Amino acid sequence: MRELEKEIRVAHLCCGSGFGALGFRKASVRVGNVRGVFRNIGGVDVDPAGIRDFERFSGVKGTLMDLMSLEQYRAFHGKEPPLDWREATPADIHRAFGYERPHIVFISAPCKGFSGLLSEKMSKHAKYQALNALTLRAVWLLMEAFKDDPVELILFENVPRIANRGRPLLDKIQALYRSYNYAYAETSHDCGEIGNLAQSRKRFLMIARHMEKVPNFIYEPPKLPLRPVGDILSKLPMPGDERAGPMHRIPRLQWKTWVRLAFVEAGSDWRSLNKLAVEDGVLRDFGIVPDRPWRDGALGVLDWQQPSGAITAQAEATTGRYNVADPRPEGDGWQKAVLGVREWKEPSGTVTGRGTPTTGAFSIADPRAPKGSLEYSQYGVRGWDESSGSVINVKAPGQGTFSVADPRHSGPAKHNNEYRIVRWGEQARSVTGAHGKGQCVADPSPAGSFEGAGKYRVTSFGEPAGTVISGSTTGQGAFAVQDPRPAAFQDGRQSYKTQGHYGVLRWQENSGAVPSFAKYDRGSWSVADPRAVADASFDVEKINMPAPDDRLICRITALDGTWHRPFTTLELAALQSLFDPEEWFGFHMDGQSDSAWRERIGNAVPPDAAENMAIVFGRTLLLAWAGETFSLSSDPIWVQPITIALAVDQSGFEQ
Repeated sequence: MRELEKEIRVAHLCCGSGFGALGFRKASVRVGNVRGVFRNIGGVDVDPAGIRDFERFSGVKGTLMDLMSLEQYRAFHGKEPPLDWREATPADIHRAFGYERPHIVFISAPCKGFSGLLSEKMSKHAKYQALNALTLRAVWLLMEAFKDDPVELILFENVPRIANRGRPLLDKIQALYRSYNYAYAETSHDCGEIGNLAQSRKRFLMIARHMEKVPNFIYEPPKLPLRPVGDILSKLPMPGDERAGPMHRIPRLQWKTWVRLAFVEAGSDWRSLNKLAVEDGVLRDFGIVPDRPWRDGALGVLDWQQPSGAITAQAEATTGRYNVADPRPEGDGWQKAVLGVREWKEPSGTVTGRGTPTTGAFSIADPRAPKGSLEYSQYGVRGWDESSGSVINVKAPGQGTFSVADPRHSGPAKHNNEYRIVRWGEQARSVTGAHGKGQCVADPSPAGSFEGAGKYRVTSFGEPAGTVISGSTTGQGAFAVQDPRPAAFQDGRQSYKTQGHYGVLRWQENSGAVPSFAKYDRGSWSVADPRAVADASFDVEKINMPAPDDRLICRITALDGTWHRPFTTLELAALQSLFDPEEWFGFHMDGQSDSAWRERIGNAVPPDAAENMAIVFGRTLLLAWAGETFSLSSDPIWVQPITIALAVDQSGFEQ
């Protein structure tokens, strides 16, 4: 049967650097003897550097265009637009796509205003409200541009928080969809699982299909396991390798930041630092020294396999490396020379004329209890039927065995109730003014039965709290609770769902999503790198410790023996699958700014995830064009977690 080829045209609004377009460009799909080939027909964005990147990675011309309305421009920029600025129109969208009609449009509108990194108060600022409203305007321009021949599929991608913070805008977008005869469904997915990435990247996706053109289901792409970051980074050269270019340079961090990273436990974050003992601003239990051999240092010790330095007339143990770490079993001669103690079953060394405890192993660990061994024991207590040791010129209990276990309990009251504990069912002795706190009772009552008592008490989750009074503070009652819900550890990595400042990942661990704010002190953007680095030779005598705020590039060997360092910009791009890590040579993005690169990398749709999404959408289109309105698949329908089948006519559906 002859193979047929069907072209699937894809356009991109708010295209950024075009990495989503790169994923569509790589995709290919087959249904029967029909092979679907994706072709990008254009992209629109307001960032000139992003457009230059788009053209490089998508293989098609991009259009520099501001999609804001005049009111949005004024609110966002706080000023009037320049004279040559004008509002975009549906005709401009036609022109940007080369006057071709796309089958799929991918919209990845700005997400800063919806991001959890922005406070609720700031998100309501007019600037961010204008930026958020760009989502609705972009969809409207697209609908109007192709209202006479609608686009089959529209993919609207953003951060998950848009489902809450951007709810009013989503409702308006969905109303637009219904008015133009589109069915839609909101869903969320993990790009890491879809693209088999070394990072978890959860995203919001709203899929809209034209009900007349695409009546069939859209199934989820298969989910794949996340990979360890080491799988990706091990294929790249070491950071700082000039062949990899400026994107692979280690940032110059403050000295105090390097020290913090070194003491963060791999797999954890800045809270590891709370375990350290700091006195007067200095680590009490640790010192930091340059990682280099002591080639000519005093008291130097050579490895057994290492050659010795030149033997000079000054060669002594304290004048250089004239000692050796000898792995051979120790002989009798110096095994336990000074103050040596032999085990009970061990033979003695030769008895010499110098045989004293300080001249060799002439002492023994005798397991036999000596007679009268309790004679001088501190706080020793004699049994009632035992004889006392010698009475010497001491009388305090802490100076020997001068206490006795007296079985009698009926002596005078004075000697029978001081610090005495009365059983719950017994009567207490007379309470006198001299007894102070000598009366105690063994109270069997449950700890929580005495409501209101117990300073700093913690109430069980299933237990009622004590009475709340006006003096209710943490030290005046049971006003703390033992909460069994591990809200702080819900992501499975025992870390709060916050920035996790100075987080260090293990080499075998997968990364979190790479956002545009990714930096060494804003999340888990450092890695415990086990690869050895060539030792830089320098003279320790000429090096002073840096000041806390000095910016420099360091390699501090951490407590786990690895190098805790921040990800380079190139490594963040590799985690996003922006290029094949085995073909890293020559990868570059427009410009020279690390911060600009990282913002565009963080905003990118991972190409490997986009490729697998494209395959699913392409298969749906090929089936629809072939007249197949139903296909059976073991994969779930891509509407989770909302569970609304895309095949259902939702034109009258109200949220």
